[in-house]
Amino acid sequence: MSAPATEVRRDELEPQLEQYRAELTGYSYRMLGSSFEAEDAVQETMIRAWRALDKFDGRSSLRSWLYRIATNVCIDALNGRKRRAVPMDFGGPSEPVASNLREPLPDDTWLEPMPDARITPSGTDPAETAVARESVRLAFVAALQHLPARQRVVLILREVLCWKAAEVAELLDSTVASVNSALQRARATLEERGIATDLEPSPPSEADVELLGKYVAAFESYDMEALVALLHEDAEQNMPPLELWLRGSKNILAWMLGPGAECRGSRMIATSANGSPAFAQYRLAPDGSHHFPWGIQVLRISEGRITGISQFLDTKLFAYFGLPDRLEVEPGG
Repeated sequence: MSAPATEVRRDELEPQLEQYRAELTGYSYRMLGSSFEAEDAVQETMIRAWRALDKFDGRSSLRSWLYRIATNVCIDALNGRKRRAVPMDFGGPSEPVASNLREPLPDDTWLEPMPDARITPSGTDPAETAVARESVRLAFVAALQHLPARQRVVLILREVLCWKAAEVAELLDSTVASVNSALQRARATLEERGIATDLEPSPPSEADVELLGKYVAAFESYDMEALVALLHEDAEQNMPPLELWLRGSKNILAWMLGPGAECRGSRMIATSANGSPAFAQYRLAPDGSHHFPWGIQVLRISEGRITGISQFLDTKLFAYFGLPDRLEVEPGG
């Protein structure tokens, strides 16, 4: 006796769900601004899809169907919740003095970094991968958080994933006119914040690679004069969950030689986050026996200078990035 048609169809479809996990993670991250919440949203999407596979009628593609589910999950998660922020959202820059260190704000206040490896499907076209990484730059994702949920959906699907207006309208049970109007409003909001929506990939140059090597060498030797020479004079540094942020290479130098001097003796491991170069910083234990996780630094580079350092002081990120929880002190180090 042959198996029922519904069982055959489930057997065919179920293995296909997992192939969309990476791109759904990227989509959910852009919507929610949180790497951990994005993972939860995708897991909930997969559970809902698995439970409803027998009802999938094939009128749309499996991918479109999954995006509809993921969109509903993300919109539900955003209901009644404050947007994820960056320190610059809370006011002007701080003076580089210890008295400006206040109680950290709760973790759910902040935009979180996303490892590139979590959102890049294997076998993806290099051009598509470049656009995907460009669309998770911290500044772009931070700007998305200022949009109402449905405008986020429209902008991401139309500008990042290149869906047609009719496809987005069908997903949202809306009209093409409504989708186009939402896209126009979303673009205007991002333009007001100085964020371009034409996502042109900018691959790192050989000079950028050399710049990063100098940055690591300067940080690990704690040669702050050499490090600051790599910064743009108006560079910014922020350190969630601290509300404090700094502007200007002179202020960054004053901070690193003052309240931040406990970072002396740190080691750095290269990683990649939000389509940008990133480093995991491990600080030296007080007894000098090992290095322990401290923060993930995500750098912004423009015209041969470092223009931004976002340092996320959340040690839970280390496991998420697949990083070790301890570095031993090297002999003679």
